[in-house]
Amino acid sequence: MSKSKAKIPPLTDEEEARIQAQIAADPDAPEATDAELAQARPFAEAFPQFAESIRRVRGRPQVDHPKQQVSLRLDPDVIAVYKKSGKGWQGRVNEILRKAAKL
Repeated sequence: MSKSKAKIPPLTDEEEARIQAQIAADPDAPEATDAELAQARPFAEAFPQFAESIRRVRGRPQVDHPKQQVSLRLDPDVIAVYKKSGKGWQGRVNEILRKAAKL
């Protein structure tokens, strides 16, 4: 079943003129002048400390010693026991292996 987008008819000249008049009459959003636009600066340049504080960092934070992904074959009953212990079972297996290796 395909969904077709509704066709929006183009604005008439009268509708466009009415919208433009409402935009021009809005006291909270005056049109920027050429002089104001020439003085405009990017947000990060105008407010560097604030821009840095709200900068989004994507992904997980970097760690000094990231773990490596490996493929390891284990018996199904061994996996079942650790999975039953709940979330974080891989980390608990890692700790047990560290202790066994005396690390």
